[in-house]
Amino acid sequence: MFVTRLISGVILLAIMIGAICLGGPVLYGFLLVISLIGMFELFRAAGVRKDRENLLTVVSYAGAIGFYVLVFLGRREFYLPGLCVAMILILFVYVFTYPNYHADQVMAAFFGIVYVAVSLSFIYQTRMLKDGEFSVWLIFICSWGCDTLAYVSGRLFGKHKLAPVLSPKKTIEGAIGGVAGAAIIGLIYALCVGRFMSTGKNAVWVFPLISAVGALVSMVGDLAASAIKRNHNIKDYGKLIPGHGGILDRYDSVIITAPIIYLLAYIALAVRF
Repeated sequence: MFVTRLISGVILLAIMIGAICLGGPVLYGFLLVISLIGMFELFRAAGVRKDRENLLTVVSYAGAIGFYVLVFLGRREFYLPGLCVAMILILFVYVFTYPNYHADQVMAAFFGIVYVAVSLSFIYQTRMLKDGEFSVWLIFICSWGCDTLAYVSGRLFGKHKLAPVLSPKKTIEGAIGGVAGAAIIGLIYALCVGRFMSTGKNAVWVFPLISAVGALVSMVGDLAASAIKRNHNIKDYGKLIPGHGGILDRYDSVIITAPIIYLLAYIALAVRF
């Protein structure tokens, strides 16, 4: 199992690194595909779909694709109206096929668009910012770096439970270690790439700050994904990635971290820190 997990993890990481380095249409297409797969996993877990796709899931996928079209065109002013249109279409399906779908399924269908597709799109949007080829990596420093260092810190120093009912193994000491570790990695990363950035002189304090905030958020994303799985009595969202589970199992913290990193990076550029 360890070897399988290691090999699949390395392959996934290589694909992710390649897509981010290439950026543009390659990263855009990659994120669109994993967004749709992630929505499929969520809909299956939440009972939006049973044995096959239905009108509700098809409309939700269409809403996600429509949002990605707006992202590709750079039409930010249409993001919110576009999501409202998607919600209205979902409600049309709910009303005119009643009682085929339950209210919980309808809410989960719209949630899937925002939680998975919209959130993951911010990886691409961060990459497209000024100096985005550097700041986009903060998403993964915050998510995967924090997760690894929180695990190590928890194993070494953990005594006080962070969320005893939801995740008994996570500790406050581990969380502190994860946040601090992410900030340190952010600082080291800034020292390495700062000279290549147009705002490099400020990266040595902006990147650690962003990394610390992002690490806090990433832990919420990790716990939220665990809560959803517990609510629906499943261990993993899928089996797409051997040893890791599904897309949502591997990107659970990235999903919620990406929009925050985009926001903080955008603010840092706007106020010229």
